[in-house]
Amino acid sequence: MKSPFVPRTIWFISILLASPLLVSSATPKLPGVGAAMQSAVEARDLSGAVTVVVTKDKVLHCEATGQANLAKNEPMRPDSLFWIASMTKPITGVAVLMLQDEGKLNVVDPVAKYIPEFAALKTPSGRAANLTIAQVLTHTSGLGEAGRDGAAKARTLADLIPLFLAAPMQDEPGTKWRYCQSGINTASRIVEIASGMSFDVFLQKRLFDPLGMTNTTFYPARMPSAHLAVAYTKNRSTGALEAAPPPAAYGVEGRPPMGNGGLFSTGPDYARFCQMLLAGGSFEGKRYLSPEAIKLLRTVQTGDLPTGFFQSSDQGNRGANYGWGIGTCILRAPHPGVTAMLGAGTYGHGGAWGTQAWIDPVRGVAYILMLQRADIGNSDGSEFRRAFQQAAADALPR
Repeated sequence: MKSPFVPRTIWFISILLASPLLVSSATPKLPGVGAAMQSAVEARDLSGAVTVVVTKDKVLHCEATGQANLAKNEPMRPDSLFWIASMTKPITGVAVLMLQDEGKLNVVDPVAKYIPEFAALKTPSGRAANLTIAQVLTHTSGLGEAGRDGAAKARTLADLIPLFLAAPMQDEPGTKWRYCQSGINTASRIVEIASGMSFDVFLQKRLFDPLGMTNTTFYPARMPSAHLAVAYTKNRSTGALEAAPPPAAYGVEGRPPMGNGGLFSTGPDYARFCQMLLAGGSFEGKRYLSPEAIKLLRTVQTGDLPTGFFQSSDQGNRGANYGWGIGTCILRAPHPGVTAMLGAGTYGHGGAWGTQAWIDPVRGVAYILMLQRADIGNSDGSEFRRAFQQAAADALPR
């Protein structure tokens, strides 16, 4: 005779397993990482953070610290949703390389092959620009940026293209690294043309759904149950953290799914993306990128040009320490501070509000940091990033 309590027991266990608190307590934690983040919280420099460290096939650490919403006293959770800003760029690069693997484009192709209007684009010297897909993905295109008022009226990526073409070019292509949002969004539009799908649909069908990135989206309103982390700035007079308004260009229905910085995601979601890259383009038995595509993603495509966000004197004149791959920043040579614990060849990207994800092939790990400080400045050089990565690296087995 079956016990009448078995179904109820199974139901109760299933509810417990679905509980974020139980899942959180069951996840591994590296010693010292939580303390490093808690120190920033107690100093009122952060409201909270989520930290994740993974290998290609294992989660070594996943921890939430502090609060996601100070006014509502809501604790940070591992599945809290963050605007990841420019951490979108490597995902755009992967989308392009997926289509290259399928023979639908090649990064050496001229942009004009897919967007004919680019054939008429002239450089500052009056020559034909002849931009390539690789140049728009490595910030060496020299493209100008769209005007703010015109961009605010865009509803699709196609709407943005005339604005990019109307802006005067800033540099001769290939001669200088200049961070360029219009270039990345041009690449996003090429994904749409080559795939026959809108950029957000392509990523959802080809990347997010198969990878199990269930909390990654361009439009958070489509996830009403999502636990959104609030962004803060620090009042210079009082030291208090004050809520910052969300960026108007991103996350709103009716706005383009912009590949330069439009995505919202969670620490565990982005970690799965990093695990796929760590594993050479495969994850849980499914291949997303060929070994050749992975090599393009993580190999410097910008020659000897100084690149990145550490080029100024106040950032250490470190432009030669970095190069650019297809949508990724690549650490050529570690330097004191935020990269001292990383191996040469580490690659990834940061986001405007402090989010960071870096893949270290030397140690075979990826470090993912999620926080929301709207006034962080150069988030790649933040003390939060350094403290997290150093604590995690110190705790890893040698």
